[in-house]
Amino acid sequence: MLEFARAGAAVGATPATLEKTRILAAYFRTLSDEDLRRAAVYLSGRAFPPSQRRTLGLGWSTLSKVVSSISSRDEEELGRIFRKHSDLGDWAGEALDGGTQPEPVTLDEVEKTLEAIRTARGAAKAKPLEALLKRLDPEAARFFVKIISGEMRIGLSEGLVEAAIAEAFGVSITQVKRVHLVTGDIGETAVRCKHGEFEASTITLFQPVRFMLASPVETPQEAFTRMGAETVWTEEKYDGVRCQLHRQGTRAELFSRDLKETTAAFPELVEGAPGIGHDVLFDGEVLAHRDGRVLRFFELQRRLGRKKVDPELRREVPVVLVIFDVLWLDGRTLLDEPLTARRKLLEGLGLEHPFLLARLEEATDPEHLDRIFAETRERGNEGLMVKDPLSPYTPGRRGLAWLKLKRPLATLDVVVTAVEWGHGKRRGVLSDYTFAVKDIRTGKLVNVGKAYSGLTDAEIAEYTKRFLEITVKDLGHTRMVQPEVVLEVAFDSIQRSNRHASGYALRFPRIVRIRDEKPVDEIDTLDRVAELYDRYFGEKSEVPLSDVAET
Repeated sequence: MLEFARAGAAVGATPATLEKTRILAAYFRTLSDEDLRRAAVYLSGRAFPPSQRRTLGLGWSTLSKVVSSISSRDEEELGRIFRKHSDLGDWAGEALDGGTQPEPVTLDEVEKTLEAIRTARGAAKAKPLEALLKRLDPEAARFFVKIISGEMRIGLSEGLVEAAIAEAFGVSITQVKRVHLVTGDIGETAVRCKHGEFEASTITLFQPVRFMLASPVETPQEAFTRMGAETVWTEEKYDGVRCQLHRQGTRAELFSRDLKETTAAFPELVEGAPGIGHDVLFDGEVLAHRDGRVLRFFELQRRLGRKKVDPELRREVPVVLVIFDVLWLDGRTLLDEPLTARRKLLEGLGLEHPFLLARLEEATDPEHLDRIFAETRERGNEGLMVKDPLSPYTPGRRGLAWLKLKRPLATLDVVVTAVEWGHGKRRGVLSDYTFAVKDIRTGKLVNVGKAYSGLTDAEIAEYTKRFLEITVKDLGHTRMVQPEVVLEVAFDSIQRSNRHASGYALRFPRIVRIRDEKPVDEIDTLDRVAELYDRYFGEKSEVPLSDVAET
């Protein structure tokens, strides 16, 4: 485990992508097959590969109690250390320094401990955790806690782990990605690539496939320029939840964007799956849908994360799956087929409710695409997906074959009411800003969102000093501040929210600029937020079925 930690620390110490890859590749070459399998998974920030569908179920309370017990540090000191790092692994590494009795610990022992934590119930999870942490060098403890917290935060993405596997064993990155697609397990992928086992090339149903991703563009002209196509296909960018449906015989399961099973939240889709009449793997979007109209995302949220959906909620918030791609059909993998062929197969399935076929339009030039975009925004959708009709399906890749055309719905002038310490590259600065508008009825400020993107590192550093000076209450990770820093924020949509006293939350907000010249008295009001919500997302904006999808 200490060698794993040292490799991880070396990766985190360099900002250069090629050097990270080299360090990791060198480490991979030293490992046995079983340790290679474990290390690749752990370095991806996971305790278990997604295909195993396992979770630790370990909360902050248990971890903090164990670290406190081993370190003999009081709550105040542990809090100070955490505020210094804003990272659970780094916090544990410093807190445990001098409190453990280090001895050699293998990755096999780490794996057994993780499984013991997973299978233990309630307070019993503390026992295997404490037993291992006591034996770890502080640096090894630092990385073990990073594994169990699910965040490496060393500038290492799963894509870089794939690149390191390619370099370690002299294979192409394309081969690595292809094997990873099939296995759904970066550890198994590493072992297969080590031994040159590339023959597996088919999808395995009920093992989630990584979703194909889209690159953002801001204008229709940019979409045509980047894609380099004379004709593009467009689909509505729906305000729902992306899902895969795997169906074979009497079995059907759904998987979310993070490859977690979400079948229980949408039982009507499982119940309707036998009516498809074919064994399939669909890529689509779950939408709240009633009486031929798409409901707002706020309604769909009531279904998310449910282990059981009662009949009343099913009646109040029924759902459909709008399908825009098929990756596997009756034993045939379709990833390398062009989108035109995959769409033709979809159209031939004769899908019926609750399965709908995504509405498709063709654009031949930027002006035409701009008109389609304007129409979809008027219907209350987020924007457009723009796709190359000849593109294959490339899981986990964000290329130029799929683009997402989105523009900010509007901008609002808001005031910062609270700030949070950042993490990773923003550790040590206040970078997450909660902001508010004014409720003219009460004269009070009411929060409508939080933003952490849009400013330069220099601006964040400058305003960290200012926020420290105007802090009115220090809550540790969060500071309440005097409301005097005005921001202009852009956002894509607005939803109803029980979290904020305002009753609203901006979705995907980002900071356009800091408006030091603008007094707080002139910020936007809650009435303005309500006006935008009613215009674009109120009951009148619900999208009719004919404008969303075709059967």
